[in-house]
Amino acid sequence: MPVDRLTRSAAPRPGIGIVHLGLGAFYRAFGAVYVAEAMAKSGGDWGIVGVSLLSPTTRDALRPQDWAYSSVTLSPAGEEVTVIEVLEDVLVASENPAEVLAAMVDPAVKIVSLTVTEKGYCHNPASGALNTDHPDIVHDLTHDLPRSAPGFLVRALALRRAAGVAPFTVLTCDNLPENGTLVRGLVLEFARLIDPALVDWIATRARFPATMVDRITPATTPADIARLEAATGRHDAAPVLHEPFRQWVIEDDFVGQARPDFAAVGVQMVQDVTAFEHMKLRMLNGTHSSLAYLGYLAGHETIADTVANAGFSAYVRQLWDEIMPAVATPPGVDLVAYAQALLARYENPAIRHRTWQIAMDGSQKLPQRILGTLGRNLAAGRASPGLMLAVAGWMRYVGGVDEGGTPIEVKDPMAARLRAVSDAAATPAQKVAALLGVTEIFPPTLAHAMQAPLTKAAISLWTNGAQAAVDRIKG
Repeated sequence: MPVDRLTRSAAPRPGIGIVHLGLGAFYRAFGAVYVAEAMAKSGGDWGIVGVSLLSPTTRDALRPQDWAYSSVTLSPAGEEVTVIEVLEDVLVASENPAEVLAAMVDPAVKIVSLTVTEKGYCHNPASGALNTDHPDIVHDLTHDLPRSAPGFLVRALALRRAAGVAPFTVLTCDNLPENGTLVRGLVLEFARLIDPALVDWIATRARFPATMVDRITPATTPADIARLEAATGRHDAAPVLHEPFRQWVIEDDFVGQARPDFAAVGVQMVQDVTAFEHMKLRMLNGTHSSLAYLGYLAGHETIADTVANAGFSAYVRQLWDEIMPAVATPPGVDLVAYAQALLARYENPAIRHRTWQIAMDGSQKLPQRILGTLGRNLAAGRASPGLMLAVAGWMRYVGGVDEGGTPIEVKDPMAARLRAVSDAAATPAQKVAALLGVTEIFPPTLAHAMQAPLTKAAISLWTNGAQAAVDRIKG
């Protein structure tokens, strides 16, 4: 029997106030939900124009639904479905970059937010500087119609300045340390290369608040879509699934203080987000990546499967013991309780967050998630065998072959180079030395300090396998 497609209600539509670059599942399960709730609570014209930088897939799935979609909360007790109706349009930048710029230049737009992942900023993860050799940046420096997120931000700000329109607030929602400061630096660096007169206008008038975002959002599968259709009697081509937990901490610094009433729906509006940001990047993202590489190598499909293993459950606790001394405690937070809550989230069997998904783009993630902690611990003389094993796990993973000899499809902007570096070395010790020489990931001083303990971890991993290496950590 035919099933009706999900459609939008007849409720009044808000005006557009936000353009969001990188309209993936995470933002639709997180930021867009907060914005919809804030408008329902306090009003305001904060409708969102989403932008897919490359693929039309999300646009094509949502358009027949008039941009509505299901937000599905997954808990051990069952699923809860909410229909989100905050999107007003979805543009595809690769098809029509001029249309995207026009949306960003609209004076009604007060915020441009981003979830483009670490690699979308086209920067050097080790230094934080703009990668001027990146093909998209090379293109954008000489073309008015950009391809990259930094290119769109700068070209749109330049057009607003030329039109006498105030700048927008740039609200990054990606897992990067001091993310507001980072994107501000990239924007100013790009602007300096195309129009030095633009730099002062952006520096003094635009705003780049830092944020910390947290909600586990596994990739939606065809099985998820079919299950939701059976439960609701409606076909939704683009639902998003997520855990019950969510946390958003935002530095309260917006152009003209124009923003949705985030505080009314539970967002923590603070003066300094740094401690929250570092806590989350190191304690959640750092352990997530560690479990992803080693769990994948040990044959576990998801994080829940991984921590259901006694050895890996003990391993993640060991990681938090290593990480917490390197983390400044945010106001009102108990780090031990935070770690216990993280483990409960990881154990949620309803969240099928695949180790392969989390393992993507490790070259961009390692510096923020793991290497910063290792640098602090090495400087303080604290041993970090669990974190060293995690880096060794990444090194084995990017070699492109798992422990059983099966090829791994490594998704990473540096995948080919990392595979070549690994293949050119024979022994685990040689592979460690060669990969530590990739300075875009490992600053030379840190690489030198890491080499001996990392080599020990790598030998254990290659010799014993991931499961046994994890089991031996405390030995």
